[in-house]
Amino acid sequence: MHKRTVLYGVARLLQVMGLALLPPAIIAWYDTPELTFVQRIWAPEFSGFWIAILAALFFGTAIATLLKKRSLTQTVREGFAIVTLGWIVLAVFGAIPFFIWFLENGGDYSVLGMMHALTDSVFEIMSGFTTTGSTILTDIEAVPRGLLFWRSLTHWLGGMGIVTLALVIFPALGVSGYHMFKGEVPGPTTERLQPRLAETATILWGVYALLSLAETVLLMLGGLDWFDALCHTFGTMATGGFSTKNLSVGHFDSDFIHWVIIIFMFLAGVNFLLHYNVLKGNTRILKADREFRFYTGIIIGATVLATLILYFEGLPSAEYSRTHFRSEPVPYEDFVSHVHEESGKIESFYGSFREAAFQVVSITTTTGFGSADFDVWPTTIRLMLIVLMFFGGCAGSTGGGMKMIRVLINMKAAAREIIKMARPRIIRPVKVGGVPVEEVRVGNIVSFFILFLSLSVISSLAMTFFVPDLVTAFTSVVACLANIGPGLAGVGSIENFAWIPIPGKWILIFNMLLGRLEIFTVLVLFRASIWR
Repeated sequence: MHKRTVLYGVARLLQVMGLALLPPAIIAWYDTPELTFVQRIWAPEFSGFWIAILAALFFGTAIATLLKKRSLTQTVREGFAIVTLGWIVLAVFGAIPFFIWFLENGGDYSVLGMMHALTDSVFEIMSGFTTTGSTILTDIEAVPRGLLFWRSLTHWLGGMGIVTLALVIFPALGVSGYHMFKGEVPGPTTERLQPRLAETATILWGVYALLSLAETVLLMLGGLDWFDALCHTFGTMATGGFSTKNLSVGHFDSDFIHWVIIIFMFLAGVNFLLHYNVLKGNTRILKADREFRFYTGIIIGATVLATLILYFEGLPSAEYSRTHFRSEPVPYEDFVSHVHEESGKIESFYGSFREAAFQVVSITTTTGFGSADFDVWPTTIRLMLIVLMFFGGCAGSTGGGMKMIRVLINMKAAAREIIKMARPRIIRPVKVGGVPVEEVRVGNIVSFFILFLSLSVISSLAMTFFVPDLVTAFTSVVACLANIGPGLAGVGSIENFAWIPIPGKWILIFNMLLGRLEIFTVLVLFRASIWR
């Protein structure tokens, strides 16, 4: 392991983040016109930004300058180390604005108070960078716009990947980027569009920015101001789910806005290589791509099923839904009123279809936006949504989860084993779209599947020490490991993660990182031999 190479790569990432902090800092400065210059500098909603910017740029530039003329040989070990350590360092430095704001507003400067502020700020920013969308904020609309913009911007940066963005300039700076690209890009494949990796990264970010611009314009045409439009675009295209409203997208009573977000959530869950080919005029690739067809079929099937159940069965009684665990029990009268309001959303067939489509696409793509409280929906749909959490988006998309291609190959591998039980001598390769999949890759995907499920179980067992409800413990882990955001019961669509004890939050933070970097990239660094 060339540790100097790792430090150099992390230093360059810090420089990128120092620049990324400038837009929210400008918003924070602009939003305090009533304060004097000195008061603005030290206002908690702004001071955290300039401290974070200076810290990131100082340490990033100092370390990069010190190591610039040293050997920067890179192998897969250095690439994975830069990605994993880089994301951890960025989350810590990126949490500084929230840490200062939490401290100032909480007024608790004890060791425990500072630990709470540190945990909550790292949780929120790691949730942002990993596009998870789980939040500890209890009143989102009371948070300053600069901080809300920053948490949404972390989504957008983390969606396509900060390392992928940095790769546009890394080759010219002396660091080979392929192994970092391999460690960060979601999915079992890391195809190149161009021979030079920097060109591939530029194309991916160009498509990402183009789709983001299109959604922002449409949301503004739908009545949102530039701030809400940008923040919800960041959450949509990154499949993150941070909103500027307490009721998430449900705050906007507009069919147009809901359908725009549904469409772009679906697009964000598609492999961005397909977007690039479609933009070039090759639309036939959508029909030929087996993963895209599987992804589309799952969403259509789940939407139809959820629509029919919602419309014909309706919601369970308030008495039944009230038995679901809540961090703070709601008074009976208020809960009955809430369930009645949720029932009104699905009275018509169209209403059932819209809500079903929104939540199915949101959960499948791991975006996590909410238009309704799906925790009061029938148990069949709640279970289906948990299953969809594992599926995730397509490989090469900004979606989390296990990825559709892995689920598809696992299903085909399992079917092959059933056939081989009856015909032991048969040689039958796993095929996707008529093309055989290498056995090494099948083994890797099966291993990932086992690891994903094993980590879900182990982390859920650990969470039961800190959460008094099994459904909450399990779905909080799945929501973070699959980078979704909301779970069920105590971490449902209208709940938050603020009430979870500090150790439980750190377990979930680690799961967010594992999920975003596809498990192997992180776990490989726990082998002592890697660091020798």
